[in-house]
Amino acid sequence: MSRLLIIEDEEVIRRQLARLLAKHGYDTAEAGSVAEAEALGLQDFDLVIADVRLPGVLGTEVIERARPVPVLIMTSFASIRSAVECMQKGAADYIAKPFDHDEMLLTIARLLQGGLQARQNAALKKDVARDFPVSGMVGDCAAMRAVADRIQRVAATDITVLIRGESGTGKELAARAIHERGARAAGPFIAVNCAAIPDSLIEAELFGHEKGAFTGATQRKQGLVEAAHGGTLFLDEVGELAPAVQARLLRVLQEGEVRMVGSTASRRVDVRLLAATHRDLEEMVRERSFREDLYYRLKVMELTLPPLRERGDDVERLARHLLERAAQKLNRGGIRLSQRALAAIRAHRWPGNVRELGNAVERAVILCDGPAIEPEHLAIPVGAAAAPAAAGPAPTSLEDYFRQFVLQNQERMNESDLAKALGISRKTLWERRSRMNLPRRREP
Repeated sequence: MSRLLIIEDEEVIRRQLARLLAKHGYDTAEAGSVAEAEALGLQDFDLVIADVRLPGVLGTEVIERARPVPVLIMTSFASIRSAVECMQKGAADYIAKPFDHDEMLLTIARLLQGGLQARQNAALKKDVARDFPVSGMVGDCAAMRAVADRIQRVAATDITVLIRGESGTGKELAARAIHERGARAAGPFIAVNCAAIPDSLIEAELFGHEKGAFTGATQRKQGLVEAAHGGTLFLDEVGELAPAVQARLLRVLQEGEVRMVGSTASRRVDVRLLAATHRDLEEMVRERSFREDLYYRLKVMELTLPPLRERGDDVERLARHLLERAAQKLNRGGIRLSQRALAAIRAHRWPGNVRELGNAVERAVILCDGPAIEPEHLAIPVGAAAAPAAAGPAPTSLEDYFRQFVLQNQERMNESDLAKALGISRKTLWERRSRMNLPRRREP
């Protein structure tokens, strides 16, 4: 349901227009001045309808303050000159009072459709700039064929999906594929990495905050949940959410409502939720660090992405695909992977999965001066040295590999480089160090 704000100082006209719009399925709010409208949050609406003559500040001032929300200007003083002035200031359209009801409804429907297309185009442009577009899911192993089939099935529904997999396996890519193949493809896709936002800020970022809700909240801000209205909200690393945030998220799933930090009023939201994690949520539920009711709300349908080391020949296909993209991005035509490089790629365990492979290939394109990329450009071992435990027994688990990789490389790599090589965030690296009792090397 689209949300419309009517700014009109004549109460009779304002109420009449609100009743007309409510009758045709719109969710409306009313204000008698620009100041009242700003208190409601101009950016929280899909369309603003404002009279040109308002007490205090002219209605045309709303055009700039409401951006990017479109503004429809009304006036009783219809003239070509005033129409041109409104359009020059950025009004979405202009209508004269007294207006015909059918004309008003048709104008509103056209502006809302145009706003929806603008949001869709912005989302598509953002996708084009990404390293992994939705159409870039590469893989032909049995596990990836099963993933593709599951994505096709769940995309046709509106259910919540929990995407599991190690860091770097492409969980966000899978979420984008579900969104693009579903009925909400025209709406926004908002991705949030819960592990990358400090605990002190995550609540306000997700649910928004009122002015003065806390120190530093100098103005009202819409949350990411509301920004995803009509589309999809993807919460990556959902297991990192604090208990208070988990409770708020549960209300969004159960009631379809969101309440800003510092506010007593709730707002309706229409959002599809996709969540992802590499953590064992079942164990977290047993430890009472993750809400059981939220866990079952998220786990309506599961999608598990296989690690790269279990995808067989897909690793070579991915390496060549990533090389093609990196070469195009860096304007390095004619470059290829040598047989030694391909052997090293097949032998490496890739604890950071596709993200680590992508970083290694792009780095190699930058470092390689000749036509062929060699293992030294990829910064991975080759031949007998390919086993990551050259100085000890072969690791039997991913945690063993993580421990050995950190201990062997922390003297020559800082924390940022270690995290990038492993395909994880610095926060995740720090948490794993703490859990595995690995001392953090002091950086100069």
